[in-house]
Amino acid sequence: MARIHDIVVDCRHPASLARFWAAALDDYRIAPYDEAELDRLRSNGIDDPEDDPNVLVEAGPGVRPRFFFSLVPESKVVKNRMHLDLTADSPAAEVRRLVGLGARVVAEHDDWVTMADPEGNEFCVMR
Repeated sequence: MARIHDIVVDCRHPASLARFWAAALDDYRIAPYDEAELDRLRSNGIDDPEDDPNVLVEAGPGVRPRFFFSLVPESKVVKNRMHLDLTADSPAAEVRRLVGLGARVVAEHDDWVTMADPEGNEFCVMR
């Protein structure tokens, strides 16, 4: 039986989108850069983690799913074929908080609010 290992999000700027999702999701954070990871980046000609083409957002050791934000050359053009549904104790307050982080409301429905992250990837906040 398959299990989710990681969720990978293609994007134009992995570091900034990773920051959004680390702030949006409860208990998630950008994985810290240790010296070995910084050496790996430098060996690939990258001096600043802000330019890392693959940024990991995790909840903690062994917790899944993790999220990888991966650089791709093309922009998002059409609607996602898969998205996340989020829940919160106060959905209306959560929508306001996410908008403050850079998301936008796409549509409001009786049972959910469709939103888009800063790069236009759709997700929903369930009511």
